[in-house]
Amino acid sequence: MKKCSHSAHESLTELNITPMLDLAFVLLVIFIISTIPPVKDMALKLPVASKHQKDPPHKANYISVQADGNVFIDRMELKLAELQGELLKRRDADPDLNVIIRGDAHTKYKQIRAVLDICQQVNILKVDLATEINK
Repeated sequence: MKKCSHSAHESLTELNITPMLDLAFVLLVIFIISTIPPVKDMALKLPVASKHQKDPPHKANYISVQADGNVFIDRMELKLAELQGELLKRRDADPDLNVIIRGDAHTKYKQIRAVLDICQQVNILKVDLATEINK
């Protein structure tokens, strides 16, 4: 009788566990999916979101830019060059200065950007852009 070669005998004694691990992971996934409770089985009345707009800051300074390029700060007309000095005075009086920029719908963005640049040069950190909500 012929005996098995040493290498063939060695391969028969090793156990390949890769298919067993695959089966274990598949069973684990099936177990997780089947044990997750459905979320919609309870009758809940969820709260309704309101369309309440955010209140403006208490010390808001409005900068309005008209379509023709006129700039107003709190209804006081200024030239763009004078705006920086006025904002510096207001920031010195109130270090927590809030500015809301309101631009006409037909204002060129170049004019709004110039006002934003001035606010950045004066180091005003709280700058917002005002918009309207369509109903």
